[in-house]
Amino acid sequence: MGNSFGTLFRISTWGESHGGGIGVVIDGCPPRLPLDVKEIQFELDRRRPGQSEITTPRKESDTAEIVSGLYEGKTLGTPIAIYVPNGDHRPSAYAEMKDTFRPSHADFTYQSKFGIRNHEGGGRSSARETAMRVAAGAIARKYLLGQGIVIRGYMSQLGPIEIPFKSWDAVADNAFFSADPDKVPQLEAYMDQLRRDQNSVGAKITVVAEGVPPGLGEPVFDRLDAELAYALMSINAVKGVEIGAGFASVAQLGTEHRDELTPEGFTSNNAGGVLGGISSGQPIVAHLALKPTSSITTPGRSIDVNGNPVDVITKGRHDPCVGIRATPIAEAMMAMVLMDHLLRHRAQNADVTVTTPILGQL
Repeated sequence: MGNSFGTLFRISTWGESHGGGIGVVIDGCPPRLPLDVKEIQFELDRRRPGQSEITTPRKESDTAEIVSGLYEGKTLGTPIAIYVPNGDHRPSAYAEMKDTFRPSHADFTYQSKFGIRNHEGGGRSSARETAMRVAAGAIARKYLLGQGIVIRGYMSQLGPIEIPFKSWDAVADNAFFSADPDKVPQLEAYMDQLRRDQNSVGAKITVVAEGVPPGLGEPVFDRLDAELAYALMSINAVKGVEIGAGFASVAQLGTEHRDELTPEGFTSNNAGGVLGGISSGQPIVAHLALKPTSSITTPGRSIDVNGNPVDVITKGRHDPCVGIRATPIAEAMMAMVLMDHLLRHRAQNADVTVTTPILGQL
């Protein structure tokens, strides 16, 4: 279980890291949405491995094929199935891991839950699965864009290096998704040293949705911020999610944190665009923390399947920082949450026109 996500806009992913391929079925996409596989491929290429020296050397074309749900360039309203074959898969590289649990990996917990596991690249627990989230997210992004909603993300910290936001234009021009081009040489030097040290590091990603109308989300349990946190926490290696000011709000005074309202609009956005679990019309801002890659060649202590102590050196091809390729994944998850809530809002309030004094109509 646990392979599906969403309520009205719902996806189910399948496949393993070193199997024949991976796929996703998207249900609930409205009909007559113009869609070209190139739009999906564009987003997959942003996440694709093997494009620079700072990511895994595994080279996958991640070529997407839409096998259902599309006719004459438009969605049918029926399930959309997308398939991506695995090309550069090398299961033999993980032979030594068959009877050994890698530290800080899902090997031990998968074995504990199912009594069986695919040790080849982590199988289902591999971040390879996230390619299909990006593919599904591309469809959600296309629909949201037609509603005036734009979703963008960037890396805001790599290890100890904080990366200030300067311009969205810079994000697409470097492998780090850095919004400050002046930081790129420092980031490259840091990653070069990290490789020499045979180590890994974590990262922080910030994702922003602009143009979101007020009113999306549900009170109490299905709060928009709660479902965003749930979605972002489901990404491999994510260990923390903040909405708006997040943990910084602990040190803020009430006079600092509150987002005051004026006839011209809000004076700040510490809430991250969500009040009472419902969008306020401001940009929705989320930050996510990704842990250091577990698979490194520096020896680490663990046990084998019989409980015997072993030293583990994880071979194979891995990202020294999984956060470097996480920005498109975070954008996709936010897009699917907003798409789902937009459809849920339409279903509940299709005949209701709500006017707010500042932000217009929804």
